[in-house]
Amino acid sequence: MTGYKRPVSVLAVIHTKDLRILLLERALFPGYWQSVTGSLEENESPFEAARREVFEETGIAAPARDFRDWRITNVFGIHMLWRHRYAPDVEYNTEHVYSLEAARESSVRLAPGEHSDYCWLPWEEAVDKCFSWSNRDAIQLIAREVMMKKERNP
Repeated sequence: MTGYKRPVSVLAVIHTKDLRILLLERALFPGYWQSVTGSLEENESPFEAARREVFEETGIAAPARDFRDWRITNVFGIHMLWRHRYAPDVEYNTEHVYSLEAARESSVRLAPGEHSDYCWLPWEEAVDKCFSWSNRDAIQLIAREVMMKKERNP
């Protein structure tokens, strides 16, 4: 192990059936709101990382069947705020997108030192609050899918 983070991560959007989205505020960067994110550990699959990160960052222990793998990967330049966490020659990260439908809004157990606050918002407000384009895109995709399902099965 090098001590550097792997440039492979997950984004896990937690939402209710009525499209309220859970967002977390980064502790070291107030005003930076996001869904659950995290880098893969050594020998860990993206799916395993998504489940682990959801539990570590929220305390939600959901069964594997409740997660959806969107089979979407985003590649983006690592923000300068976080570049020091990666090997010096690493500039890009590959992110795998997952979602988890929660039965209802609930309180969460925040990871100490990682997040300072959380909120459940209607999806449109969550899109506006997220600092990450990939997080905004994922929320919009999930909202479209849920609304299409409702139209097909009223």
